[in-house]
Amino acid sequence: MSDPSPAHLRTRSDGGRAAEYPPAPEPLPVAVYDNHTHLEIADGALPLDVHEHLERAASVGIAGAVQVGTDVATSRWSAEVAALEPRLLAAVALHPNEAPELEASGTLDEALAVIDELAARPRVRAIGETGLDFFRTGEDGRGAQFRSFEAHIDIAKRHGLALQIHDRDAHDDVVATLRRVGAPERTVFHCFSGGEELARLAADEGWYLSFAGNVTFKNAENLREALRVAPRDRILVETDAPYLTPVPLRGRPNAPYLVPHTVRFMAEVLGVDLAEFCEQLAANTVAVYGSWQDEPVTGAKA
Repeated sequence: MSDPSPAHLRTRSDGGRAAEYPPAPEPLPVAVYDNHTHLEIADGALPLDVHEHLERAASVGIAGAVQVGTDVATSRWSAEVAALEPRLLAAVALHPNEAPELEASGTLDEALAVIDELAARPRVRAIGETGLDFFRTGEDGRGAQFRSFEAHIDIAKRHGLALQIHDRDAHDDVVATLRRVGAPERTVFHCFSGGEELARLAADEGWYLSFAGNVTFKNAENLREALRVAPRDRILVETDAPYLTPVPLRGRPNAPYLVPHTVRFMAEVLGVDLAEFCEQLAANTVAVYGSWQDEPVTGAKA
């Protein structure tokens, strides 16, 4: 297998930012993981390749990341790079906004079959990001989103994988779908966007809440309220890089090495010891995805 890690499959849909990546933050006292990132997307004046991303991350106490696919091409890439890079695991799926287009072209079932095949690979540990997005998709495309979401839930359960949910303006329908068809044992609300009510509901169901850099935004008190009521053993952290760069770095490209900014902010909101909080985050992440060392890579670069 050729090494896919230096390449980028795409740039940001808005063309990317001209700004440079920020300087590295102070390292965390205990290593944690970025459980949702998109390293296939080039951003910034000088885009980083996968190796550069992970070297910077390791230098500040980020032990690894989950590289997430959003269509067939990025899911294949994610599975391939995780097979080569010991600091990465993969998640594979069709983003909910892909489903209506695939349905219209008659290729949704074919694309889902590819996700099912990729799900069997040993370093693929999650199905995601999948879910519902009513912000970008109107009524006419929602049927395809529901069908795709339910198919992804089935794939996750059959393969014993975690589920990473994309939920935008669709809280009630996401929850209703999970309850109707049965959620996988390890279900994660990626880039959690609800408030205290959804956080309490998720806690009752045993679901995980993953907080991104937007928890630091001034207008995101609802996310901080959710964080305060979430069980500590159900909290995860992510970048969703290159998006959602945390305060005080908004406007600059995001990357896994910037996770310490978000982790420190979350610890302050909760009023907890930083090292203990890092230990909890790391344990939670491994509980969802397994160890990054469980399956050997097939040819990682030295």
